[in-house]
Amino acid sequence: MSDGDHLDGTHPGRRLAGVYRGKHDAEGVSLTLSLTPGTNGGTLRVENWPTGDYYRAELGATFKGSGTWDVDTPSSPEDHPLVHLHFTEPHDWMSGDTVDRLSVAMDSTRTVLYENSDPDTCPDFRLDVTKTN
Repeated sequence: MSDGDHLDGTHPGRRLAGVYRGKHDAEGVSLTLSLTPGTNGGTLRVENWPTGDYYRAELGATFKGSGTWDVDTPSSPEDHPLVHLHFTEPHDWMSGDTVDRLSVAMDSTRTVLYENSDPDTCPDFRLDVTKTN
């Protein structure tokens, strides 16, 4: 079994590929994660994704874009995996001026991505999977 594999032999990214819809502060946001075979990530597409210097305090302007994603699997079982988003389109904002890391919460029936490193607090910016690829 290689680094980052689950006990069942699958990469974490394979379980994350799908279409996500926003809840709470992320209402109207859409994220599509497509897996690139043989990797722990792939391509992404977003709609109504928040941007701006103050997105954490108040969501500002949104954009439609694309790029790539990968999963950072923690070495400690207490930590949650992180999905890193690397936007290639559009080019009109600075790196760090948008949500580009999402924590993963997953059980046997649902997958949730959220912008918060503490899953014990109710995350305001969360995305629920609606369709798996």
